[in-house]
Amino acid sequence: MNRYLFLPAAAALLLVPVGLTAQQQRSDALLQELDRTTTFSDPSISPDGRWITWTQTDPSGGKRSYLLNRSETGAKPMAIEPTGAQSKTACSGFAWSKDSTRLAFFASTPSHDQIFIMDVATGKYRKIADLNGYARDIRWSPDDTHLAFLYAQGGGGGGPLEAEPAAVGEIGSAIHNQRLTLVDARSGGSLKPVSPANLNIYEYDWGPDGKQFAAIAAPGPADNNWWIAKLYRVDIASGQMRVIFTPDKEQQIAVPRWSPDGTRIALIDGLMSDEGFTGGDVFLVNPAGGAAHDITAGAKMSASWLMWKNNHELLLSEDVDGGSAIAVLPASGGQMQTLWQGPNVLHAEGNYPNLAFAADAHTAIAIQSTWQHPPEVWAGQAGAWEQITHVNAGQQPHWGKAESIHWTSGGLTIQGWLLYPEHFNPNQRYPMVVEVHGGPANQRASAWPSSNFDMSVLAGLGYFVLFPNPRGSYGQGEAFTRANVKDFGGGDLRDILAGLDTATAKVPVDTNRIGITGWSYGGYMTMWTVTQTHRFRAAVAGAGIADWLSYYGENSIDEWMIPYFGASVYNDPAVYAKSSPINFIKNVKTPTLVIVGERDGECPAPQSFEFWHALETLGIPTKLVVYAGEGHGFHDQKDRLDRMRRMLAWFDQYLGTR
Repeated sequence: MNRYLFLPAAAALLLVPVGLTAQQQRSDALLQELDRTTTFSDPSISPDGRWITWTQTDPSGGKRSYLLNRSETGAKPMAIEPTGAQSKTACSGFAWSKDSTRLAFFASTPSHDQIFIMDVATGKYRKIADLNGYARDIRWSPDDTHLAFLYAQGGGGGGPLEAEPAAVGEIGSAIHNQRLTLVDARSGGSLKPVSPANLNIYEYDWGPDGKQFAAIAAPGPADNNWWIAKLYRVDIASGQMRVIFTPDKEQQIAVPRWSPDGTRIALIDGLMSDEGFTGGDVFLVNPAGGAAHDITAGAKMSASWLMWKNNHELLLSEDVDGGSAIAVLPASGGQMQTLWQGPNVLHAEGNYPNLAFAADAHTAIAIQSTWQHPPEVWAGQAGAWEQITHVNAGQQPHWGKAESIHWTSGGLTIQGWLLYPEHFNPNQRYPMVVEVHGGPANQRASAWPSSNFDMSVLAGLGYFVLFPNPRGSYGQGEAFTRANVKDFGGGDLRDILAGLDTATAKVPVDTNRIGITGWSYGGYMTMWTVTQTHRFRAAVAGAGIADWLSYYGENSIDEWMIPYFGASVYNDPAVYAKSSPINFIKNVKTPTLVIVGERDGECPAPQSFEFWHALETLGIPTKLVVYAGEGHGFHDQKDRLDRMRRMLAWFDQYLGTR
């Protein structure tokens, strides 16, 4: 999971190069203003709904976590600062005891991690464990006597978005699996591994009897094998694990949740391109094993999280039509009751969670933002939120309205977001940039922009920006998410071009000044698109893929490719070749900037070198920028700012906001 840092305004100003054009000065001012935004993470709420916590990251990169008693009128947030911990301690992973009296969490110091328990009534802290490795996902036992967590002893963890270590020595010899681990919440002390060392546990849930777990697991290495994980039942006393559900080879599973009466396990099953970016249908599994039952088959949404409200109903968060919703689902299937729906995304788990529910499945804490409203913490009944923080009250949007638009393509209804320029004048013609999201199993929704590869900034510089959610995206049902299997660059590109037609017919765009960009899958689609059409006059390909055949042997997560391509590259090279930009490279006429992190394991730098080298050889205007030490997700703020500056300057050079 990425944790991005922000520089204060004064520091950001030191990075501004001299001799900037007026447009570059405007873009730098906008980027610096966005970097003054305080961000939020790690929301939690006590089962009784009385207490909430969250973490704030200020513009200097400093983090601080807070606890607030919602039931006390006029109460002020209290900083969570465990006694005995080192200074500069970052707290995360907050988990509440079932009786709502104690808060467990990780405290990360420069040297190691610790587990603390806080008595919220007295404010007293108790350290119960020191850790040497990567740990996450604390959960209390049903009787509040033990804590379980995932622990890779001696491992670094972090996932495939992080920078890959140097590939030297015997490759693949060091595997640090996350194991289910217990510690006594009353006395602390020794840690008890429950699951075997040869399996990596990705997600889990306590059985209601406190004697077993439901766990999603696969042999290591963890980053690669999530795509072949199965559902296990784990006996705590013996450590024995038994497979109770194996998903279809083209689908992945996430968010296992045991029903209160112990008779069923609910989970999300679907085609997912990235661990932690969950979407699919809701299935019910018998803990004794056997067939699974899809209770949302055909629903035009992608479930992203769930919890049992009672033995007969589940609470879901869903990606829906470019936004999200919270709904109650009968365990028997059938009509869902929507409690809230909005243009932004609310996910309770996975990467960047921003939602948590109390035991009543109706009271919640949420971190919300849209293009028109900067991030803040909200809490209360779902659909009737009350704003808790006002830290970003001084932030103002520097772009025009955001409009959800729809179009048809190949018999499908496609949704996208059209962001208008600031100070839009209907009598003026504007350039446009299309940004294709990563994934492809993901979606673009409304959110306050950042300086982290977000083309929303261009709308503050005189551009229209189109964010399409083509086939392969979440939000339109599982059949829609699967619609690009064995067809990368086919129907999805037709969807994007049809969306461009719809947008340019709707608003005054200069069709001679249109660009395209994206990161990861979006970077691939950028490389592919410029080999297939000359409609785009400038392109920026971020962490793209030039050749699926060579990529298969270079990346660190090749298991994700088999569900999408149907076979390994060694068994069916043709299906990979037909979607590889390098095989059509002589068609390119579009000036293309290529950007990548040096240590990217998901989309390795050689793919960007290959594409850039071909364009340079063919005489197409191009540049390649490789950022030292960065992975798939950039951490260093100076790199992120430099990346955005180069992109904005590239589009201005070839599209110009004249």
